[in-house]
Amino acid sequence: MTLNYIDTHAHLDGTEFEADRDEVVARAREAGVSRIFVPAIDLPSVKTVMETCGRYPGYAFPMIGLHPEEVKADWKDVLTEMKALLDASLKGEGSIDGTPLLRPIAVGEVGLDYYWSREFEKEQLEVFEQQVCWSVETRLPLMIHCRKAQNELVHILKQYEHDLPGGVFHCFTGNEREAEELLQFDRFVLGIGGVLTFKKSHLPDVLPAVVPLSRIVLETDAPYMAPVPQRGKRNESAFVLHVLQKLADSYGVSQQQVATMTTATVSRVFHLAAEISA
Repeated sequence: MTLNYIDTHAHLDGTEFEADRDEVVARAREAGVSRIFVPAIDLPSVKTVMETCGRYPGYAFPMIGLHPEEVKADWKDVLTEMKALLDASLKGEGSIDGTPLLRPIAVGEVGLDYYWSREFEKEQLEVFEQQVCWSVETRLPLMIHCRKAQNELVHILKQYEHDLPGGVFHCFTGNEREAEELLQFDRFVLGIGGVLTFKKSHLPDVLPAVVPLSRIVLETDAPYMAPVPQRGKRNESAFVLHVLQKLADSYGVSQQQVATMTTATVSRVFHLAAEISA
């Protein structure tokens, strides 16, 4: 039986794929990747994400959001423009610089990141909370990025816990306590990528101990963090197969089981049953 599974997070619109994007998608299809989800990170990327997803209709699906590392002094103006684009895309109308707006499947990539700098710490908090409110309003799930800010993140999410439709804690690399804290949000799941395969990763032990397989989705974060044995190379969606294989080993189940269960979870979180089964 051919494995079919989904890469829930890949920056396929990035300049890293300019020279061979069609070949990257072809390799992903050949490897069994049935869908790729593509997040925006700032205003210019809304256009490139929409262009990229329009190039692969029914295969690549867009998200709209402001990444925490892109929160700058002009954040209010950026959020106003981005919200207008989100509203237009949900109505099935409008374009950005001539590129048609497609319906997004999530608000993302959003979150908090204090790893490199806390220069815009307060602004990040406000930007994230506003985008959490977008999720509540639109019923679109969140694609959440979090580095060195889980306490602040959880504090904001708890205020909207009963109203949020759900989402993904992207690129989870934490310990058992951190996993349990995030999974208290019962409509949310963990995005697991290449870090799972790294030699010093504790995830192969942490995940089976406290995370049901039904609370995991697959991702690459391509072009970043390529899994072993591709580590050090440009990551791409075809490589998510290595993550799937490592998950199967870690949980002691078949690769088919991981593919089937993670795809079902994607369908549940992103409300994409019709598109995924098509």
